[in-house]
Amino acid sequence: MRWIIYFLGNLPLQWLQSIGSLLGFLTFHFSKNDRRYILENTTHATQKYGIKINPIACAKSAGMMLTDSLWIWHNPQKALAITEIQDWHLVEEAYAEGRGLLMLTPHLGAFEMIPRVLAEHFTATIIYKPAKQAWLNELIEKGRSHPQMNFVPANLQGVRQVARALQKGEAVGILPDQVPGQGEGVWASFFGKPAYTAVLPAKIANKNAVPTIIFSAIRKPNGKGWLMQAKRITTPLSKVPVESAEQINQALEEVIMTHPDQYLWSYNRYKAPLGISAPVDGTMTPKAIE
Repeated sequence: MRWIIYFLGNLPLQWLQSIGSLLGFLTFHFSKNDRRYILENTTHATQKYGIKINPIACAKSAGMMLTDSLWIWHNPQKALAITEIQDWHLVEEAYAEGRGLLMLTPHLGAFEMIPRVLAEHFTATIIYKPAKQAWLNELIEKGRSHPQMNFVPANLQGVRQVARALQKGEAVGILPDQVPGQGEGVWASFFGKPAYTAVLPAKIANKNAVPTIIFSAIRKPNGKGWLMQAKRITTPLSKVPVESAEQINQALEEVIMTHPDQYLWSYNRYKAPLGISAPVDGTMTPKAIE
């Protein structure tokens, strides 16, 4: 497996993206779960925004998201060279305020490129969920390794490290569209449907008015690299957990809908974590888990 991954990571980016596109296409046709999630999740977005989303394009993009990550991990300097950066002044202005920086990175485009770019400018502590497979977790950790990037697990120890980083005025990063664990979230609307949403981002942002920026890295065609963009959340977040979670989700939606075909719609975003009551009939009212 390691040999195959090493071989793939050293292919030209355009070739590897073609492989990823084919992999995504085949997965869509042969995996009932992936196909169902893509069709259902894009339907929610279409109903809310009135924009038709091509499910096949989304499936192909999901495959390219994987192969992009492999290429970035194996070719970090080449990846930096073909990444166009917009709105960097927003990052500099936010960081200069001296209260740290909260980086929110949804699963859109080549999201693995974002911490690599940011680490060229400042130290960042990033919360992540370790992979269940040991070999995959080893691959990810090795690929993400950087002297200015500190990846910490999504547990109490990781949260404490995030708090220490913020006290020093450093940047912290979170993937805000992952389903959190029991007791770590609230039910909040995401594309018009209740999704169990992490409360940690809003807690961080509200504690010391930490500047909060949503980042994306949109894939350019034909292996030409990525366009990295930044959008600062300027509206003060509510102190009520459900309300602040919905504010963040709405901001994420707006970024995602700029390039909806590059979002990871195949992720089961609306699942209820073990021990958490699921909403009834799409409302925010929970029901007992059977």
